[in-house]
Amino acid sequence: MSHDVLIAGETLIDFVPERAGSLEDVAGFERRPGGAPANVAVALARLEELPLFWTRVGADPFGRYLERTLADHGIPDRFVERDSGAKTTLAFVTHDETGDREFTFYRDGTADTRLEPGRVDDATLSDCEWVHAGGVTLSSGSAREATLDLLERAAAADCTVSFDTNLRSELWPDEGAFASVVGDALAHVDVCLATVSELEALGYEGESATALARAAVEEGPVHTAFVTRGSEGAVAVASADAPWPAATVEHLGFAVDVVDTTGAGDAFVAGAIAALRDGDDLEAAVAFANAVGARATTAAGGMTALPTRAEVAALLEAE
Repeated sequence: MSHDVLIAGETLIDFVPERAGSLEDVAGFERRPGGAPANVAVALARLEELPLFWTRVGADPFGRYLERTLADHGIPDRFVERDSGAKTTLAFVTHDETGDREFTFYRDGTADTRLEPGRVDDATLSDCEWVHAGGVTLSSGSAREATLDLLERAAAADCTVSFDTNLRSELWPDEGAFASVVGDALAHVDVCLATVSELEALGYEGESATALARAAVEEGPVHTAFVTRGSEGAVAVASADAPWPAATVEHLGFAVDVVDTTGAGDAFVAGAIAALRDGDDLEAAVAFANAVGARATTAAGGMTALPTRAEVAALLEAE
């Protein structure tokens, strides 16, 4: 079976709390598969857009569990690497009464920080139409060089390259380091997906989400920018350089009963990729991505809450 989408990045274990509260107060957690790129890959599979996925897990029980989980969702194991010299990353999630969450990472020298440049061959990239990565693997280890190398080679191979900035402040010494390294990545990116605070951390200026998206597009080479706003939906801007019609779009999102926002942004990313690959215009792509993201908040966990196309269609039809 051929695959023309490649997702790259971390796969980890999310420990999701049994109730809202701070990490020091919550006593019980449930193990869930996670990692932003892993969530994107599985979300695409759930949306019937099965991708390749380049990741690295430890040769430990958590790593074996994640390998099995990816396989259960139909993700090919071709680029799922097992590291015999490192553990699998763990992330403890806490959330408040509204479902908003924070992460505490155990990621010092873990497997996903040890991705190595060149592991995805040029022949694979030449067969791909779309390559996606995110900001976490840029934060440390050889994974930084590996991710930058992949993005550069994907752009040279004429893939559409998308990137989720995904700032996790605990993983960076300061916002200056984040802006510098992510700026290097954006030099190879066509489609950027970010929050308002992430674009501000990157140095873009604007009084609104739309103005920030426009600033990112005007600076280039990014031709399309999506800015997510949580329960307030998302905006997107595409320039004349985009392969879809230039547009400025705002969608206010969907009213759902929120249980847990973990993975909602990743679901949005997958929805945007799937819609644009299906030939939707920017307005339809933002609506579809918002529906995927909203539906993913209605159950606990990142990967376990990802919706099917039928579930997304039902939400869109009910709008």
